[in-house]
Amino acid sequence: MPLRPLVLALALLLAPAAGARASTYLPPPGKVFAGVSGGGLSSFGAASGKHAPVIQSFAAWDSTGTGYLTTARHLEARSMIHISTKSMSGREAITPRGIAMGHGDSHLLYLNRTMAQSDQMVYVRLMAEMNGSWNPYSAYNANGTRRNRSHSTRNFKRAWRRVVLILRGGDVARIDARLHRLHMPRLHGASAALPTPKVSFLWDPEVWGDPNVSGNVARAYWPGARFVDWVGTDFYSKFPNYRGLNAFYHEFRGKPFAFGEWALWGHDDPAFVRGLFSWIRSHRRVRMVMYNQGTDVSRSPFLLARYPRSAAVLRDELAGRLFAPVAPEFLAA
Repeated sequence: MPLRPLVLALALLLAPAAGARASTYLPPPGKVFAGVSGGGLSSFGAASGKHAPVIQSFAAWDSTGTGYLTTARHLEARSMIHISTKSMSGREAITPRGIAMGHGDSHLLYLNRTMAQSDQMVYVRLMAEMNGSWNPYSAYNANGTRRNRSHSTRNFKRAWRRVVLILRGGDVARIDARLHRLHMPRLHGASAALPTPKVSFLWDPEVWGDPNVSGNVARAYWPGARFVDWVGTDFYSKFPNYRGLNAFYHEFRGKPFAFGEWALWGHDDPAFVRGLFSWIRSHRRVRMVMYNQGTDVSRSPFLLARYPRSAAVLRDELAGRLFAPVAPEFLAA
């Protein structure tokens, strides 16, 4: 191959994902964002005594609403969105293999465009708890058997990479070159350049798989460091697995750490809150913690207001200097 084409080919293969630069959108140095997920936002603020600098919403695959962006802007917070493969009816809308093969490109292009137009910082928590059998994108059933090829861990990783490449945006020729390198079809529905929204991707498995079999460990779903901006997990008072948490934290180094969900569950447990926040303070890569209020707050077992003694401890913890009062872009001039 002549030198110039060879250099171009190498540049395409070694270029950053999608030709758009990845970013973590960290809180200020030495600070942690303590955000909230689901509903009952005002209830959380009253119980915790804290303005949430990040607000997480949960979106079905076929959802085209932009309320998560509007709400976050109105409340002077950054947005986090959890993207599932479920439809709004609760059924599986698309398989991981379907995403990898480009069958969901039109929706991903819509998300890329709307996020860019908002000019907001958006954390994308993509297909979280992927090693939990209750999720349709998991590779395993609850009884330990593998699901079909469309739901394999290989296709999960391919789907993750494709989503990241498209949502980060950039030159379509570079995106297509990366997709080709990853043995996936070219991008459908775009030919020039995509917008480059301010997006950051959180990879968020369970520390132990459910089912807890060798093929369902978190590592089996790891898409590669270039496709992940944050590493995190979920942690609930009903299942305080510190052994698994410590092992997971040390296994996946080199990225800021987040709790994509944490919450009280079942009974008022101030000791759990103290223990978790002691762990957070002693693990300096932790930069974001998202309390999950639940989506239906009238029935949610996680609603912070249900646990007044724990809420009092949380208020004390969040009043400390470690926790950022607001995202920097919303500070008064």
